[in-house]
Amino acid sequence: MPSLSDEALSLKIESMMVELNPRGMQYLYARQTKGTYLRAAQSLHKAQHTILIGTGFAVNNTFETDGPVGAIALYKVLEKLGKQPILVTGNPLYSALKKDFNCFELPINNIDNARTFSIKALEQLKPDCVLSIERPGLNQHQRYYNMRGIDISEHCGCFDFFVTEAHCPTIAIGDGGNEIGMGNLAQHMQDLSITPCLTPCDELLLADVSNWAAYGLIGFLSRWHNTDLLADIEPLDILHYLSERGSVDGVTHKNELTEDGLHAMHGQQLITQLRQLGGFITENEV
Repeated sequence: MPSLSDEALSLKIESMMVELNPRGMQYLYARQTKGTYLRAAQSLHKAQHTILIGTGFAVNNTFETDGPVGAIALYKVLEKLGKQPILVTGNPLYSALKKDFNCFELPINNIDNARTFSIKALEQLKPDCVLSIERPGLNQHQRYYNMRGIDISEHCGCFDFFVTEAHCPTIAIGDGGNEIGMGNLAQHMQDLSITPCLTPCDELLLADVSNWAAYGLIGFLSRWHNTDLLADIEPLDILHYLSERGSVDGVTHKNELTEDGLHAMHGQQLITQLRQLGGFITENEV
């Protein structure tokens, strides 16, 4: 059987990512220009040096598992490919990760000064690409709200202007409507139970769990490098690492090895499907 074209693979991945549809992402996906995963992966592929990965969503004075798992997986792959990824986040996630990863700290509750801070940081870091994965995004009142409609601004660092002020391709990943990048589809969110983010990006990737979108991007990088870059990614291992550092599930608010209320096996199954689509393993090897 001939392999899928890049365009066909992107469509396949995009529909896989919203198959469960717990928060209405199928509805938003139907209103998107298709090929988002392909175009986003091309931006990562072309980036020669620094790639900023913003992540970390504040929950109960700590951080949730969705976002950091995918960010860490993507970081390790980009590093393996010779690029220079930097995780951009605020405390407590920054302190949890800084010993093991190259990190840049976002000040907490700095919305009023965030644009100036972000422009200076971009001048310093000179990224070739900026990616946001499950970062809270500013709404029409220039505040941050969680999925329950609670204002969490005082617990958030602002990554929005890293995206909107960047002079390079920008990618954002979200799964509910209140994340950075969802400004691209804000006009379609009146039927969703969410206070939408208005911050736009170049390419918005939708997923039922934001972590999973990272695996879709890695699937393309695997194809273009003819290397099974998904083979060593174990979501459960990353969840263990984060749990030891105080993470909670964003839905249950419990320190457990889940993401948005779902067992890690769902992410692992998706990785297996992506490896099969890429021709790196067969059904018999699963």
